[in-house]
Amino acid sequence: MSGVTPSPPSMPAASPWHDAVVERVAVLTPRIVSVFLRAPLAPGLAGQHLVVRLTAPDGYAAQRSYSVASAPGVMPIELIVEKLEDGEVSPFFHEVVAPGDHLEVRGPLGGHFVWRPADGGPLLLVGGGSGVAPLMAMVRDWHASGAGVPLLLVVSARTWAELAFRDELVALQARAPLLRFVAVTTRDAAHRPGDLVQRLDSTALQRLLAAWGHVPAHVFVCGANRFVEAVTTGLLDAAVPAERIRTERYGGAG
Repeated sequence: MSGVTPSPPSMPAASPWHDAVVERVAVLTPRIVSVFLRAPLAPGLAGQHLVVRLTAPDGYAAQRSYSVASAPGVMPIELIVEKLEDGEVSPFFHEVVAPGDHLEVRGPLGGHFVWRPADGGPLLLVGGGSGVAPLMAMVRDWHASGAGVPLLLVVSARTWAELAFRDELVALQARAPLLRFVAVTTRDAAHRPGDLVQRLDSTALQRLLAAWGHVPAHVFVCGANRFVEAVTTGLLDAAVPAERIRTERYGGAG
């Protein structure tokens, strides 16, 4: 699991728990599964998250936050869960959960790390690993809404095989001229022209922005702490105004 660190205020105390039914679980990458849920939740906004609560037969309960990867209002709701070997919850979603299982959810929650089609662009999204989840919701919402603004999505993972939503994004880019998708790998060769093999740093980000040719009006960065810090520093070095950059960090609560 990759737990979201919500940006306060993002979890209203009055948000009720709802019963959710697992529709299916699909392998997304060697370490990430997509969990599709049906639950009576409001549509929400792209970038928000759900809190999931699991309760054992003896009454012990554990809860985690997961960003919604599906577009607002789309059912079933898609969450992605990265497996942590020492995790308490993520192994359940990889090894135990089955279609028809019930769990509890609350949300969608979060009012800072969100994008609406009316917000416009140009839009820059940068994600590391499972941090692509809320960005994927934005990409899907951007495409479904027909928002006519340029979108640059930069996703980093160790290898090509570990890039979540890779095939969907490649296919979407082929039919959406305003979308530019750049895959960044740190332990693998580049698979397409324009992809990068390195860690994202100031120089790489400046080159990406120069090649894109747009000044981002909204920037969303999501991933592990070190990744978010490196990207944010690089964006500031590239003269992207700090007030345009919103971040969300993933921890490792499992």
